[in-house]
Amino acid sequence: MTEPIIRDAQPADLPAVAAIMDHYVRDTVATFAEEAPTPAQWEERLTHKRQQGLPFLVAEVHGDEPGASSDVVGFAYTDWWRPKSACRTAVEDSIYLSPSAGGRGTGTALLSALVDRCAEAGHRQMIGVLTDVETEASYALHTKLGFRAVGHLPDVGAKHGRSLGTYLLQRQLG
Repeated sequence: MTEPIIRDAQPADLPAVAAIMDHYVRDTVATFAEEAPTPAQWEERLTHKRQQGLPFLVAEVHGDEPGASSDVVGFAYTDWWRPKSACRTAVEDSIYLSPSAGGRGTGTALLSALVDRCAEAGHRQMIGVLTDVETEASYALHTKLGFRAVGHLPDVGAKHGRSLGTYLLQRQLG
């Protein structure tokens, strides 16, 4: 796999985004979502994020052979940490990679770009909310990029017959 190109998501990317997320919804507890959004629902989210001035990025790789196609192998976006106006300087990140993209630097490139975009936009804090099981790689990625653990909320969800909690990680921006 070649070095990823990190860019703004486009509507044509959303079927790949939906397929990546479908894996996490069906096969993991990395997200509390129990139904995967459709490409049309992702398009609504993309439009809403653009209206709110929030980034939605994809990682794209090109095949090694001349003329090879490119593939979206990951995505990352932010939401407001909380909807209350006093929380307008804090955002929550979400990042997901296709299983084939893990361990190749794609997550680092994608989350780094998301952090940079948010800092440039004037956000002051980024929060990562990670499930407390089966997310060791995401936890390592976040701490590698300067996030620090600030809390643990045990037993706040259940999925696939398992009790789940969340870790809260925080990074100052700017």
